[in-house]
Amino acid sequence: MMADRMSAKRAALFAISIYQGFRVGHASPCRFWPSCSTYAAEAVETYGALRGGWLAIRRLARCHPFGGRGVDLVPIRVDEGHRQ
Repeated sequence: MMADRMSAKRAALFAISIYQGFRVGHASPCRFWPSCSTYAAEAVETYGALRGGWLAIRRLARCHPFGGRGVDLVPIRVDEGHRQ
């Protein structure tokens, strides 16, 4: 079970890194800092593929012309009390 979670996490991080590789040299269309893909990678790294993926989807849904902008960090894990 733990190996499945780790492989899902690695697969998600790999997919994000592929996307980021294609974006190198292009201006970020994101309205937030950090960029949506950086946010997604941090969320998956911190919370795993399932919850981190959900946080990334919620973030992407907020990133539109009529949405907010500014600093939007991955929530701090309550069980650890700090960012990883």
